[in-house]
Amino acid sequence: MENALLIGLSRQMALQRELDVVANNIANLNTTGYKADGDLFQEYMSPVARSERFQRPDRPMSFVLDRATWHDLGQGPLQQTGNPLDVAIDGNAFLAVQTPRGERYTRNGALQINANGELVTTEGYQVIGDTGPIVFQPGDQNIAINREGTITVRERTNVAESPRGRLRLVSFAQPERLSKDGATMFAAPAGLAPQPAPASAGVIQGSIEKSNVRGIIEMTHMIDVTRAYTAVSSMLQTQSDLRRTAIQQLADVPT
Repeated sequence: MENALLIGLSRQMALQRELDVVANNIANLNTTGYKADGDLFQEYMSPVARSERFQRPDRPMSFVLDRATWHDLGQGPLQQTGNPLDVAIDGNAFLAVQTPRGERYTRNGALQINANGELVTTEGYQVIGDTGPIVFQPGDQNIAINREGTITVRERTNVAESPRGRLRLVSFAQPERLSKDGATMFAAPAGLAPQPAPASAGVIQGSIEKSNVRGIIEMTHMIDVTRAYTAVSSMLQTQSDLRRTAIQQLADVPT
């Protein structure tokens, strides 16, 4: 019975981790640029059983091992906002962002201008251009961003367009190695350097990329995980009751 309890506990731990991931996806259903997470599990074979009361004493036991979390980097639906500072990334690319923890990468294109005239994310991090931070002047108006990420404005004293920089779009040869740093930021591990985005990738001004979480599927997944957890709990309770009954019966001394 100990073996059944250990196996059931390993399954419950995996289900709890899976439920945490699903709940986080649902919580970020409306987070701009959020990428859904998923769990990877594998079978772990224990070389021997805890209780060797089998016909074959070396019978192995199968446990559930929570191996890793993976990120769904598929593109989410685009939503038009009409805000000239909003950009949706179309294709395989990320915006480069400077944070106190180093350079990070995001697809959250809901941008703003801070008090210093710098183009920043909603968290206040500088958006990196090809030549450094992108800075606007107090008199800038009619901000335009083309598909390549080039930003131009109209100054009050000048009818001609003036450049303000170009968004730095990057891609990765192995994007699956990126790790999340917050809700919409990604960090690159050592040995994975950003590369210029492919020519097919670009930005769409006045739009944002919404979360790629599929709400109905995630809710259904949550129900399945909850039911599986309940089923394992019932099995463990049954095993515990059998163990208690066996101990009680063995303790009864015939008179």
